[in-house]
Amino acid sequence: MHDKPRAMMLFAAGFGSRMRPLTDSTPKPLIPVGGAPMIDRVIALARQAGIGRLVANAHYHADQIQRHFSQSDVQVSLETPEILETGGGLRAALPLLGPGPVFTANCDAIWTGDNPFKTLLSAWNPDKMDALLLLIDPQDALGHEGGDFDLDAAGRIRRGGSAIYSGVQIIRTEALSDIPQSAFSLNLLWDQYISKGRAFGAMHRGKWCDVGRPEAIALAEGMLQEAGHV
Repeated sequence: MHDKPRAMMLFAAGFGSRMRPLTDSTPKPLIPVGGAPMIDRVIALARQAGIGRLVANAHYHADQIQRHFSQSDVQVSLETPEILETGGGLRAALPLLGPGPVFTANCDAIWTGDNPFKTLLSAWNPDKMDALLLLIDPQDALGHEGGDFDLDAAGRIRRGGSAIYSGVQIIRTEALSDIPQSAFSLNLLWDQYISKGRAFGAMHRGKWCDVGRPEAIALAEGMLQEAGHV
């Protein structure tokens, strides 16, 4: 089994409740920021990093997600009748993603600076890592409050601290088969890997905006304009 991630899971199934009323009629990943749907911005970064296989899950307004990718090589993992959350959704998509570690990406954030997926690839060490999360320094984050993780001297993550999880990572998927629930969060895997000392973090060099609420769109577009990306 190969140890270099070659595929990416794009989380696009959620209800986007915090983004209402925009998400009443549109799935959050398809909401435009700076003239392009957020999920397309993530895909562009993935392509730049050489990631060849892309899979998006779909549940809420699934027809729109399927239609958006109908003329592309992005495959869609349809979640029906129930949404499966991040862990269950990733497990359901494994036949499309293939074996080995994979990237996962939330599709409600905007980036400037270094390519986040290239940063993860350069830091990935399969001999000692089961998960590698890309983290944001709070001073580089817009539209987000609170921290998620701290890093020890070796780069291992632990819960708490000021570093913000950016929504992208590399993660091994073998342990998904041991979880009995059909719908569950990837936090269950993180907790396993943290307890074994095999969950690590890398810091993003650049700015990041969490587009979780309608008012964050203007923040993200201002960040892109400042960086010359629009």
